[in-house]
Amino acid sequence: MKHNVLLTITSLLSILFAAFHITDDIVYKISPGGLSNLTVVVFMVVWLYAMLVLAEGRLGYVIVLLLSLLASAVPVIHMKGSSGITAGISNPSGAFFFAWTLLALEVTAVFSVILSVRGLWSLRQGQSR
Repeated sequence: MKHNVLLTITSLLSILFAAFHITDDIVYKISPGGLSNLTVVVFMVVWLYAMLVLAEGRLGYVIVLLLSLLASAVPVIHMKGSSGITAGISNPSGAFFFAWTLLALEVTAVFSVILSVRGLWSLRQGQSR
């Protein structure tokens, strides 16, 4: 399968898992709702635009790389907290979904990092020829 198709799929999945994660943060009052989440929405829109409109270009790969790196840091930040990854979530099924979403976000974001680096590398090799 062409790596650009894989990058599109993994980036779209990362955006979806990030949206689930932010929703869980708001529902469980880990993050306040309202305009404070506007920044996250802007990041998701830029990520989506880079992936779907700027695809296969250097700028698109760089944006996807940077936002994928940022998304891959989210689970690490959550796991560093002394209160634990699912603190404050009284519903076990909610805690399961919260933790699963973080793990899925980590996997898809790291894979997007790898694929975007590979895309940038292939652009670089194409220019040297």
